[in-house]
Amino acid sequence: MKSGIHPRYTNARIVCVCGNVIETRSVSSEVHVEICSSCHPFYTGKQKSLDTAGRVEKFRRKYEKITQAKADKA
Repeated sequence: MKSGIHPRYTNARIVCVCGNVIETRSVSSEVHVEICSSCHPFYTGKQKSLDTAGRVEKFRRKYEKITQAKADKA
């Protein structure tokens, strides 16, 4: 192998938005992530629902209209 062409592989910190810090090795000294194994719903079993601009309420109103229309036909 050629010498001097490979990046330096040093200790690194992975910092999550939730505050979890993981020590590992990488070519970067520090990596910032938005979600990690401590806060990801797949690993924690907790589902976080973010209602952006009332999308859930909009869906519920639309679904209620459909079910009411079906009930009125029957």
